[in-house]
Amino acid sequence: MEERLQKYMARCGVASRRKCEEIILNGKVLVNGKVINELGVKINPETDKVYYEGNLIKPEENKLYIMLNKPEGYITSVKDEKGRKTILDLVKVEERIYPIGRLDYDSSGLILLTNDGEIYNKIIHPRVQIDKKYIVLCRGDFTIEELKRFENGIDIGGYITAKCKIKVIDKEVDKKTKKINTLVEISIHEGKNRQIRRMCEALGHEVISLNRISVGDIKLGYLKKGEWRNLTKTELEYINSL
Repeated sequence: MEERLQKYMARCGVASRRKCEEIILNGKVLVNGKVINELGVKINPETDKVYYEGNLIKPEENKLYIMLNKPEGYITSVKDEKGRKTILDLVKVEERIYPIGRLDYDSSGLILLTNDGEIYNKIIHPRVQIDKKYIVLCRGDFTIEELKRFENGIDIGGYITAKCKIKVIDKEVDKKTKKINTLVEISIHEGKNRQIRRMCEALGHEVISLNRISVGDIKLGYLKKGEWRNLTKTELEYINSL
């Protein structure tokens, strides 16, 4: 039975299906010795041989579903051309895995990793709209008007964000500036680049720290920064129900 090349690559744990499409377009994939650099190609997993970076790839038999508490100072990527530390420096497994979604270099918190392309698509697909919850420390004091603007959508540079939720948890006086910092809980289902930071900055509130604590019903809990664990059966059932 034939299968689209990018889907097969994702099933082999190379990367997400979307990332695999980029890899194909960059001419980094060979099928039966021929370079493939266009989408739409189908293969027969039983007879065709697919190579990526010179290595024959095969479907991962051991599927992994991992939760990591990403510390600040790591990028959410498999590798980095600038030589920065990646989350795979923390999660060391034999299987080829990749992150589901992303977290900024300066942000911390819950990130999921897998080698299962189908699970990846269940979480990432736009139709799903899973709420992701963050605890964010910002400079300044949010007014009621600003909170309403935040929830109803903000222009972050050519893009109006979708409706979301924000609530104030605490306020404190910064010891250095003597000005108020505000701790807020934010829930969004979008994932634009540095979205929360850009939303806060659009209202004049610089983000000091940002920590993701949940993705849908999957919660970070008491997992310490830099630590990881396998998802539970209940967590996997939740993802499969999406």
